[in-house]
Amino acid sequence: MDQRYINLYDEYTHAPLSRQDFLRRLTLLAGGTAAAISILPLLEVNYANAAITNDEDLFTERISYPGVNGEMQAYVARPLKEKKYPVLVVIHENRGLNAHIEDVTRRAAKSGYLAIAPNALAPLGGTPANEDEARTKFQQLKAEDNLQNFMKVFDYISTRKDAKNKYGCVGFCWGGAMANNLAVNVPSLNAAVAFYGRQPAVEDVPKIRAAVQLHYGELDQRINEGIPAYEEALKKAGVEYEVYIYEGANHAFHNDTAPTRYNEAAAKLAWERTIKFFDKHLD
Repeated sequence: MDQRYINLYDEYTHAPLSRQDFLRRLTLLAGGTAAAISILPLLEVNYANAAITNDEDLFTERISYPGVNGEMQAYVARPLKEKKYPVLVVIHENRGLNAHIEDVTRRAAKSGYLAIAPNALAPLGGTPANEDEARTKFQQLKAEDNLQNFMKVFDYISTRKDAKNKYGCVGFCWGGAMANNLAVNVPSLNAAVAFYGRQPAVEDVPKIRAAVQLHYGELDQRINEGIPAYEEALKKAGVEYEVYIYEGANHAFHNDTAPTRYNEAAAKLAWERTIKFFDKHLD
């Protein structure tokens, strides 16, 4: 796949680029309408492609908790046995809580965690099926309210009888940025893992008390520009951290519903590192 197509799709999914403009530019790049139409299914996410993890040996539920601007909703998964588990907050990409992130939540539960995936769009009516509608809703979110809504999930967790007082979070894309921000703003957080997420302001890094693990795709220039400053700030602040850059991988390389950006080898290795990291810091 021509990297220019992938870069254009990445721009479409993250910048205020209308679908009409995206399709027009794709047609120009591809050299015609027919070629663009043939390329489009290879670019767009398809949740039917998700590696659906079954819920055998898992307890799952959908819960709600109070947010600052309405009720928050979340998907929960953990092993069946009733006991206390270390907690992982799983944070979705910029399309809301969907089948892929619910699958990732079950993967975390299969590894022995109480995994909770809040939906940032809950106060706005939830995640729409149409991704352009979801993107529009994300533009309506107020950053500070949204951060507080994710911070409040830890208040909810403290009320659960199946939760240990060991907290981690893992986020992807938009959720990777949120994972970094939670590391800054939640002193009780023990470990934070960010997949290709925007870095926090360097002046805020000394507030981090959690251990941090960072995963980036080599070809993700937009996000990778912020790595050097973040890494230097982590070093100066004495924060325990790990950073990995996956050769030949694009933004969203862990998302198995994104056909041309998904990188199976990088995704598998990054997830193995993620669980090992949490096992170390949430034991």
